[in-house]
Amino acid sequence: MRRCYIGLGANLGAPAQQLRWALGQLRRLGDVPVQSSLYRSAPLGPADQPDYCNAVCRLDSSRSPTDLMRDLLAIEREAGRTRSAAKWGPRLLDLDLLHVERVTMTHPDLCLPHPGIAQRSFVLVPLAEIAPQLDLPGLGRVDELAARIDRTGLTLWTD
Repeated sequence: MRRCYIGLGANLGAPAQQLRWALGQLRRLGDVPVQSSLYRSAPLGPADQPDYCNAVCRLDSSRSPTDLMRDLLAIEREAGRTRSAAKWGPRLLDLDLLHVERVTMTHPDLCLPHPGIAQRSFVLVPLAEIAPQLDLPGLGRVDELAARIDRTGLTLWTD
């Protein structure tokens, strides 16, 4: 079993409900003992879209990182997400494999730790909530990274 960290996001439909549904689906893949609070964040990229609901969870799984990523994409499709060429556009569900313990990899389809992990408050703040002492290879400890990140536009999600 490896400890895996997954970022969840949605800004179309009922985002908080979709994240809760996705957490239920993730339980099919392994043990999900910890999840962060839900956060509201301004969208990356085009500003003419709704705010995102974001969270991070820890999943203990025996799946390989590539198999786990394949499973995450299948859950996105099940939620109704269709991938387009538009980067950072609105979406029903976005699941990102952020980090897998004892794994560093660079592959065209998967890089670990996730390449944007240290620049995104909507990832670092919820990750620091559930794994503050986590050391990300080549980046540092999550609590220290989160303490330095700009949190402008990031608040707790309220329904």
